[in-house]
Amino acid sequence: MHDVNNLRGVDLNLLVVLDALLAERHVSRTATRLNMSQPAVSHALGRLRLLFNDPMLVRRGGQLVPSAKAMEIAPVLGQALRQMREVLGPNGFDPAREKRGFRLAMSDYGSAVVLPGLLRRLRREAPGIELVVTQSSREAMLRLLLDGECDLALGVFPDLPERLQAGQLAIEHFACVADRSSMAGKDRLDMDGYLARPHVLVAMNDGTNTEIDMALRALDHTRHVAVTLPHWGNAPRLIRGTDLVLTVARNALTLHESDPSLVFFEPPFPIAPFPFVQVWHERRASDPAHLWLRNTIADVVTHAQRLTS
Repeated sequence: MHDVNNLRGVDLNLLVVLDALLAERHVSRTATRLNMSQPAVSHALGRLRLLFNDPMLVRRGGQLVPSAKAMEIAPVLGQALRQMREVLGPNGFDPAREKRGFRLAMSDYGSAVVLPGLLRRLRREAPGIELVVTQSSREAMLRLLLDGECDLALGVFPDLPERLQAGQLAIEHFACVADRSSMAGKDRLDMDGYLARPHVLVAMNDGTNTEIDMALRALDHTRHVAVTLPHWGNAPRLIRGTDLVLTVARNALTLHESDPSLVFFEPPFPIAPFPFVQVWHERRASDPAHLWLRNTIADVVTHAQRLTS
């Protein structure tokens, strides 16, 4: 075992590897992140175990789980490396030269709002950045973040577990859409007309615990959901030629607003707007590449909002 109090005898690069391992909890992803080979990361983990006389990370259920000592070290190590990067200044991270993959979780609504502008920015400013995008329920996305299987989750998350942090990207409002031929010349539905119609619900499960249904229950009303879909993108197309009503985030309808067969209108009852956010684990908060990606996503969404406002 090395004397950890004698810094001259310690390879401080090992601490960079440890920080990445604690964030990624996966040898191959750590290797990609640090531009190292997998054997080199495994060798560094072995040296870390000798240095601290502790397993540090143990394999459990297909991923590396930090030991109690590693969890104790993690916040101190993250803070120390963050301060070191601040001392080194902006030359510590160069998006144009970064080679790294990120795993993002979002609905197809999030994909429509974020990905077009983000991919253009990445190809122009950071061509070495690769993205893998997945879709899950809100609960599943938060679990992926907690387990280190995801870098960022984008969506609506009213309640966050401890150790997860969020940044607001936009405030979204609801809108309704119906088939024009079913509206008898009207450009909107009143409350009675709204409740009399069958509805399309966009959700990852068949529950009705959405912002829309909670707003209706607060008024002692319920709606009849005839169709439940997991995808936002196809929902407006299903309204054509039917008596169905769709109530979704306004930005989800942007690509369909020029369709003459559809009518768009405000809901006949108040529904609180909701924040569209990006969420990450605190262990990634000080990672320069991760911070750059979060700032880039925020900038992309702000720019998209300006174009549609």
